[in-house]
Amino acid sequence: MLPGYPSVMKGLTERRIVKQFENVLGHAVTLWEGIARGRSLFVVDVAALYDRPGNPYGSPTGQDWPDNGIRYAVLARVGAFIAQGCLEHWRPAVVQTHDWQGALVAAYLHYDGVEAAPVSHVIHNLAFQGIFPRETLETYGLPPTAFALEGLEFHGQISFLKAGLLFANSLTAVSPTYAEEIQTPEYGMGLDGLLRTRSAALSGILNGLDLKEWDPLTDPAVTFPYAVGDTVGRRANKRVFQAEFGLPQKTETFLLGLVSRLTTQKGVDILAEIVPRLFEWDVQLAIVGVGDREIMHSLAELQSRYPHQLACHLNYSEILGHKLHSAVDASLIPSRFEPCGLTQMHALRYGSVPIAARVGGLSDTIVDANSAAISEGVANGILFAPTNSETLLGAVRRAYTLFQQKSVWARLQRNGALHDVSWEGKAADYAKLFRELAGCSSSYKAPHDEIAPRRGDVLKPPVRTLRRIQPARMPPGGSRSTGLESLKRTGTHA
Repeated sequence: MLPGYPSVMKGLTERRIVKQFENVLGHAVTLWEGIARGRSLFVVDVAALYDRPGNPYGSPTGQDWPDNGIRYAVLARVGAFIAQGCLEHWRPAVVQTHDWQGALVAAYLHYDGVEAAPVSHVIHNLAFQGIFPRETLETYGLPPTAFALEGLEFHGQISFLKAGLLFANSLTAVSPTYAEEIQTPEYGMGLDGLLRTRSAALSGILNGLDLKEWDPLTDPAVTFPYAVGDTVGRRANKRVFQAEFGLPQKTETFLLGLVSRLTTQKGVDILAEIVPRLFEWDVQLAIVGVGDREIMHSLAELQSRYPHQLACHLNYSEILGHKLHSAVDASLIPSRFEPCGLTQMHALRYGSVPIAARVGGLSDTIVDANSAAISEGVANGILFAPTNSETLLGAVRRAYTLFQQKSVWARLQRNGALHDVSWEGKAADYAKLFRELAGCSSSYKAPHDEIAPRRGDVLKPPVRTLRRIQPARMPPGGSRSTGLESLKRTGTHA
C-alpha cells in the first residue's frame, strides 16, 4: 500500500475503488486497488496530502512538508483499518510496515484493542524517527495515554518510529549486523534501550537487488555491455567513462568511484579530507551525487585544484549510478553507519571492488581482502574500521597495492560477481517470518550457508536456488568514536 503520490497515481493501471472513507483524521480517503509494474497495489488517495511536487517527504526546495505528521498518520490509520478487516473481499494474514512513515499502524492496533493481523515492522534507518510535538497527539487520533514512556513519548515529544518498535509483533532490521548495532548506545540513536528489551523479536535480513535491473549485459546505461563476472569485457567502459568525465584515459591508473548522498552519514566529508593525499598516487576519482552544501562546495573546490584526477557530477543521476559501477576499478563506501547499503551490491554485481567501512550491511556482504581470505580465494572487497580519514586512506592504499597484482584483483572482481545479491534467499527468510507470525506451518528449510568458491574450485555460473552467503565478520578493531548521536535526524525524510 502506497500514498497517492503523483507518480504512483500515474502508473496505476486497471484500478478500481475498493473503499471510501468519509473521515480519516479529518480527511476523505479513496482507497484504490490496481497494478503498477506488474504488482498489485492499494493506493491511499488524498489529493490534499499527497498530490504535490518534490519528493515524497519534501518540497522541490528540499524542505520537509510541515504536515508530514498527518500525511503519514492517515496512511497508517488506513493500514490499521485494513489489518482489522475493513475490506469485504480480502483480509491480510500479516501487515508489514516500514520506517517511521508506517510505524503508527502498530500503535493504532494496540490502542484500538480490536482483533487484527500481526504487524512486522522493518527498520531501514533508525536515524529518521518521525518526531513531532506532543500537542499533535490528538490530531493523529491517539489517546492521551499514548503520551507515556511505554507509549510514543520521546524526550518530551512523540516518535512515530518508537510506536512501531514498541508495539509491532516482530522487528526486522535490514541487515544482521545492523540488528546488533542498533541495540548499542553508539548506533541506537536513543532507542537502544527499547530495542534491547525487544531483542527476542528483532532479527536482521539483508536487502537484495532486482537482477533484471542490475545486469551489465542488458543495462542501457552500460556503454559496452558485458556478462556478470566478465572482467575482460568490462575494461572498455573504463576508458569511455574517463573520457566522459574529462579525465585522462589511462588504463593503468587506479580509478575510484563514489555514488552516494553527499552527507556526513555517508562519510563523504572524510573522503574530501584525504583527496590531496590520494592524488600523490596514480589515482583518479569520480563522484556522483548531491547532498550537504558544505560538502558539495569542498568537492567543487577540490575539482578545480585537481582537474585531471577528480571529476564530480554534483547532482542525482540514475544513469550515472549504473554507468559508474560498470567502469571504475573500485567503489568507495566510507559510511559512518550503513543499515544495509545497496551500493556495495551494485559494485559487486558490476565488477567494481568495494572499499567500505566495516559497519551494518557492508560487513554482511563484503569479505575483506586480508591475507587469509586472499590465500583461500574468497575475498571480494576491502573493509576498514573505525570510520575516519586515516583508516579510509589505509584501505585505499591496500586496494591500490592489490590493484597492481592483476590476478589477485581479477579474483576479487570474480568473487564479487559470484556473490548472491538477489532477493531469492532474503525473500524466503521474510516468507518464513510471515508464516510464523500468521501461525502457519513452515516447510521451508534453511539452505547450507555458502561463501565464494576457493581458489581451486571450478568457476561455474551461479545456480538460481535459494542460497544465502554467511556474513564474514571480523572484530572492528580499536575503539571508535563516531559521534553518531549528532547524526540523529528529527526530520521526516530518509
